[in-house]
Amino acid sequence: MHRSLTFRAIVCLSSLTPATLLYAAADPQVEVLKQELMELKQRYEAQQNALMVLEQRVRQVEAAPQAPPPRRLTKSPAETVKGGQTVASGAPGTTGSSYGQSLKDDSEPAQSVSNLYDEASGFFGGGRFSVETGLTYTHYDTRALVLNGFLALDSIFLGNINLDRIKADNWTLDLTARYNLDQRWQFDINVPVVYRESTYSSGGAGGAGPVTSDATVRRDPTIGDVNVGVAYKFLDESENLPDAVVTLRVKAPTGKDPYGIKLVNDPTNDNLSVPESLPTGNGIWAITPGISLVKTFDPAVLFGSLSYTYNMQDSFSDISPTINTKVPGDVKLGDSWQIGAGIAFALNEKMSMSFSFSDQFASKSKIKPDGGSWQSVPSSDYNAANFNIGMTLAATDNLTIVPNLSIGLTDDSPDFSFSLKFPYYF
Repeated sequence: MHRSLTFRAIVCLSSLTPATLLYAAADPQVEVLKQELMELKQRYEAQQNALMVLEQRVRQVEAAPQAPPPRRLTKSPAETVKGGQTVASGAPGTTGSSYGQSLKDDSEPAQSVSNLYDEASGFFGGGRFSVETGLTYTHYDTRALVLNGFLALDSIFLGNINLDRIKADNWTLDLTARYNLDQRWQFDINVPVVYRESTYSSGGAGGAGPVTSDATVRRDPTIGDVNVGVAYKFLDESENLPDAVVTLRVKAPTGKDPYGIKLVNDPTNDNLSVPESLPTGNGIWAITPGISLVKTFDPAVLFGSLSYTYNMQDSFSDISPTINTKVPGDVKLGDSWQIGAGIAFALNEKMSMSFSFSDQFASKSKIKPDGGSWQSVPSSDYNAANFNIGMTLAATDNLTIVPNLSIGLTDDSPDFSFSLKFPYYF
């Protein structure tokens, strides 16, 4: 009612002549109408200003670039690069795991997943040529209780009790070069440089009283067994199938072999014998075929491997550890199987973590002196199981840092091993 009255007042005022306005100026009601008209004009101007501010905000929002959708941090390693474009191995339009789907055309694959794929499969497809420098530290600490005597009255031991201990620290510098051909074939060569330090301790109690002594033997950095390998990727990952790579490695006896190294007795402890030097290789040729599988289940990557090592028989001019004794003969190291399986996760674009289990078990080794028969070497068979915790960190587009901690699970395994690798892609 008040608004309609004000509107009629505005209409009336606009229709009045100047003379009529002068006559009506003295009317108090007209003054009230004028005041209300002034307030309406002020409100109108405030509304106009508010509309202008609101419109400006809308334009700013419209002019701002649209936020891109969240970028997927993981990508199937099966999506290879051909002609500068990312190609997915799965059929277009499939609705399976997001690993099998293509990224945007202007996107790059997640380095973390590609890097962990390289480590899991052994197939480094990030570039045509790559080099890797790796440093590995391995620590052993074994103890053995040796009883030399007999048990009398089923409760009293008569004889000598010896506690032997071996602590070994091995450092290995691995230099590896790889060449990738058409994302299918890979050729590589690995040259290890080995430094070894072993401490032998023996404590015993016998007729002469307790005797404890130790001795340390070191081996300066020396080239170990050089090995070469070839890998072929025969299966690309799809919705139902994994990536599959077969490998073949050949190890040459370029390191110092352990045969003919003499054992020297400690003059203060007849129970302690230490080698004159330490070996850096097995001294024989070995062939290792294997296969590795990798399957992605967003956001995890599953991988597994299986390999078999065949050690060739070889002859040596001396296989005896006794001083001033030389016995030529043949050596046949026990063949071994190695299995491994694990799971990995991409934490972000640059980092991933993996957890895996590996086990290597071998049969007994045999030696045959010239003119004699084959005889098994006691305690030469082993079962070495390890639990591995690894990480891949993409430092740059070309350089990756790969730390790995391996924890021994059996008596034949090292207590722990830590490695740090630096693959660089050209």
